[in-house]
Amino acid sequence: MTSMKIKELMTKDVECLDPGASLKQAAQLMSDADVGGLPIVDPSGRVVGVLTDRDIVVRTVAAGLNPADSVVADAMTPEVVHCHSEDDVEDAAELMAAHQIRRVVVTDDAGALAGIVALADLSRKASDEAADVLEEVSRPPESAAEIRAEAETALELEP
Repeated sequence: MTSMKIKELMTKDVECLDPGASLKQAAQLMSDADVGGLPIVDPSGRVVGVLTDRDIVVRTVAAGLNPADSVVADAMTPEVVHCHSEDDVEDAAELMAAHQIRRVVVTDDAGALAGIVALADLSRKASDEAADVLEEVSRPPESAAEIRAEAETALELEP
């Protein structure tokens, strides 16, 4: 029995932006497309980051910056958790659980955007696996120190 591949589940027509786009433009695109995150790509189409609605709030608004004066690069997460379209669905589920994320960017061999796979995609096609991932993604941090470490990382504060 062969495993289901990411390409069978992923969304291929994905909205994306470049790092120099305004946060206002990013927020409007998220609202219009009804998505909570966007892959960020350079002019060659290579994925260089991810921007979520939470990134905008935590790294801009909560940090006291004006989102109207900020660009995507100011708030995006440059470390992209990704998989390839030929990977097994289980690989994406493991990445989501390990990184406590709900979306994984799908790239081609050159690092260009090929699509995105979300927890909702997994749940529609592989409900048992998704339930396990949802449990891991939703797990609260284990201690106050872990919460502080996550906040410091998100806000780039000194310990």
